[in-house]
Amino acid sequence: MTQFQTRFTRIGFATRPARGSGLMGSVLWLGGMIAAGIAVTIGALLAIFTAAAVAVIALVAGIVMFLTGFALRARRSARARTAAAGPDGVIEAEKVGDTWVAHGWERQGR
Repeated sequence: MTQFQTRFTRIGFATRPARGSGLMGSVLWLGGMIAAGIAVTIGALLAIFTAAAVAVIALVAGIVMFLTGFALRARRSARARTAAAGPDGVIEAEKVGDTWVAHGWERQGR
């Protein structure tokens, strides 16, 4: 036999010592079960934290969209007021008798 054959002849299931027998096998099995339980618990906690983070992000996005709607509505109404006043923001007025009557500031369609 060559050195290559003697080095790798011990690899395989037949030459492996039996670890699953006796007290050591039970201790290793119990340790594996405890490690698996801890891993499942940590995974469940991370899933809960991720779901909570997604819910908070959705809530904040909803609030931002709500406030954006208010801002756009206020912008539209402010633009309508300046359009009614004229391009330079000045309204027209005329003197009728002893009082001044202003035109151009009323709402359209009334």
